Amino acid sequence: MMNNIGWIGLGNMGMPMAGQLIKAGYEVCVFNRTKDKMGELEKAGASVAATPKSLLEKVDILILMVSDDAAIRQIFESEEGLLAADTSGKIVINMSTVSPAISREMNEKSKRKGNHYLDAPVSGSVKQAETGQLVIMVGGDEDIYESAKPVFEKLGKLSLRVGASGAGNQAKLAINSLLALYTQGLAETILFANENGIQTGDLLKLINNAAIGNIFTSIKGDAILNDNYQAAFALKHIVKDLRLAKAEGISSPLATTALETFEDAEATYGEEDLIAVIKSLK
Repeated sequence: MMNNIGWIGLGNMGMPMAGQLIKAGYEVCVFNRTKDKMGELEKAGASVAATPKSLLEKVDILILMVSDDAAIRQIFESEEGLLAADTSGKIVINMSTVSPAISREMNEKSKRKGNHYLDAPVSGSVKQAETGQLVIMVGGDEDIYESAKPVFEKLGKLSLRVGASGAGNQAKLAINSLLALYTQGLAETILFANENGIQTGDLLKLINNAAIGNIFTSIKGDAILNDNYQAAFALKHIVKDLRLAKAEGISSPLATTALETFEDAEATYGEEDLIAVIKSLK
């Protein structure tokens, strides 16, 4: 049984996800480039590693939740990175939203070291991370997925292997492309209604009681009503994901327009929540 888990990346998502594993009784050891973020998890019972290399040497499973391809490359390939560790039989799970290409590359490099790699990005935001209700899409070898499944069950309400290495990232880019379309559609709908004298609250009440209503429109609608654009999912990250999806071949009219819209908004609203696109569209 694999009880020792390493965690790299303590941002908005990584912190509560690592906390869920501590609550579930796993021995968790963490590494984060910003050192002060590790203190909170130390208080909750985690131990701390000095480098990615030393972390991998201590644990059975190592999970990454970081920002982008560049961070992944640094964690794997730096002088004290994961590929410098003299280990075999370890499982590295990359839960970051990154390119399928870098997952396939790090999968091959991990295999040459005798270790295993899964790409397992998540759908859900901070609230779902805090309550273990994420949806996890996994790419990689089926037997390794089955070995890691008990860990996924503590982090999410569903984990599903969707294919070979990189497939989890492909699925996440597809979902986040839809997320961008939802967001822009909601923003444009509210602005159109406002221009015709309909109050935002009234429109949202209608939407949320109709067949087109969903949790997303409820949460983001509340954010607009409360003028609260604190980032649960930063607008700059949806730009990154739409660019990754474009690189993977998505070129539909809606996806192309969404990328242009969010790129236009990024300079001013990139650090705010993605629904802040409504301010850019006004």
